Amino acid sequence: MNYWLLKTEPGDYSYGDLTRDKRTVWDGVRNNQALQFLRQIKRGDAAFIYHTGKDKHIAGVAEVVRGTYADPEQDDEKIVVVDVKAIRAAKTPVTLASVKSDEAFADFHLVRVSRLSVMPVPPALWKKLCKMGGIV
Repeated sequence: MNYWLLKTEPGDYSYGDLTRDKRTVWDGVRNNQALQFLRQIKRGDAAFIYHTGKDKHIAGVAEVVRGTYADPEQDDEKIVVVDVKAIRAAKTPVTLASVKSDEAFADFHLVRVSRLSVMPVPPALWKKLCKMGGIV
């Protein structure tokens, strides 16, 4: 299993929306590097759902229930999507400020390449972020 972080604007689609819907197609990714990461996601992988905008925090965890496939809404096979389902909300939202203040995250994409909407999360950082958010 691999670990990922998927960003969303909560005004467009929040972790609460995912919890309500139970499952959704994760679409809208257009950045080339983010698409490269998205193509690596497999069924059974886990992902943090991260709220962008003014709040900037990890809101919860989702499971990938369908790996990468071409976005049926697009005419471009390079544009891919995955299906995710809600697993668990964070008891304590893990803020970007708290991540940036911890040296353990210095090389993490969230800190270094903040514009990416899809990024891998190394297993050691996954465990640390889960602990920080009360996601156990």
